[in-house]
Amino acid sequence: MSHHHHHTPQVSDRKTKNILILSIVANLLFVATEAVVGIWKDSLSLLSDAGHNLSDVFSLVLVLVGVYLARRAANSRYTYGYKKSTILISLINALLLLVAVGVILTESIHKLQNPVAIDGAAISWTAGVGILINGLTTLLLIRGQQNDLNMRGAFLHMAADTLVSVGVVISGIVITYTDWFVIDPVISIVIALVILASTWSLLHDSVRLALDGVPGNVDMDQLQKIILDTPHVLGVHHIHVWAMSTTENALTAHIVLDDLAQAHEAVHTIKHLLAESGIVHATLETELPSDDCDEKECD
Repeated sequence: MSHHHHHTPQVSDRKTKNILILSIVANLLFVATEAVVGIWKDSLSLLSDAGHNLSDVFSLVLVLVGVYLARRAANSRYTYGYKKSTILISLINALLLLVAVGVILTESIHKLQNPVAIDGAAISWTAGVGILINGLTTLLLIRGQQNDLNMRGAFLHMAADTLVSVGVVISGIVITYTDWFVIDPVISIVIALVILASTWSLLHDSVRLALDGVPGNVDMDQLQKIILDTPHVLGVHHIHVWAMSTTENALTAHIVLDDLAQAHEAVHTIKHLLAESGIVHATLETELPSDDCDEKECD
């Protein structure tokens, strides 16, 4: 069992690193393409989007740094290692997404007030490349984001970029055939609101984990039931759960037993059951019932 738990995260991390590196390289190439076409066509919108995509590359780099830091060994100053950095990075990415939404809304409102002529064909073709690059990156990240808040931040960045590129293609086609330039900011505002809605949960979860709140995928009632259903356990109190990283959770608790001679077996059983429920690091203190404390109600 210990062999399995030791090696699986390393294999997963290696795959995650490869996906992130591939995504960073692909998006850097797209940023360069957008910048070249933007300069060639004298398109401020394409140059602005290149700058926005460059910020998303920065976001992917942050996530990659988080993956590396999470695997660094603990030391005398950081006894849990650097796992918590993944939570800080997910929070930074949520804030960056909010900034991106603000920039998109500001530019869109400005364009609504002052519509400008746009080369619809050139922008559509370039944005079409963006759909391929961003869409591919989003698909690569989609599995990892399900159980990792840090990867979800990167996924949302790339999903948002894909949406923006789709919006630009649609507006470019409409402009090419109708010269209705106002469609560009209208679609941008809709996309910004969609990004805002998806970012809110990332921000909420990141703040909660940063404050050592109970991770969203942890059911406290279920954990308590697991412990109480273990043989020789009479009660549990002082139970605390927090996130060590965006993928690892920890727990501490006082376990009340009917016989301390059964402590080793009970603790071993509880830790095994907790590991199956996503608690990879559990510290359990065993004790006998106390007259001045109802063990099921103590906190």
